[in-house]
Amino acid sequence: MAYVDGFVLAVPKNKMEEYRKLASLAGQVWREHGALSYVECVADDVPKGELTSFPRAVMAKDDETVVFAFITYNSRQERDFINAKVLRDPRMVFDEKTSPFDMKRMIWGGFEPMVQY
Repeated sequence: MAYVDGFVLAVPKNKMEEYRKLASLAGQVWREHGALSYVECVADDVPKGELTSFPRAVMAKDDETVVFAFITYNSRQERDFINAKVLRDPRMVFDEKTSPFDMKRMIWGGFEPMVQY
């Protein structure tokens, strides 16, 4: 594993099935375009901290749950190439107004692994 994109977002609990469908499609699209893996995880043990936490980072409301996701690639260069193809894929075009989550509160970024076993 040479490069990782990470995401944290809040999803309304009553829209989880809709989000699951979107995540399944996204995983399929990223893998078809060359990502090594695509993983979406639903919060199970993420208490709201007093100062910082996953829920606070995305301003999760009481009726929302936190989703943590990551995509792996062979390299940063390959990630940039794959993401450009994903962004052009017509299956990945959706309206922010009809999205099952608030895209403005999603956190994402690219990371180089530092330790791996």
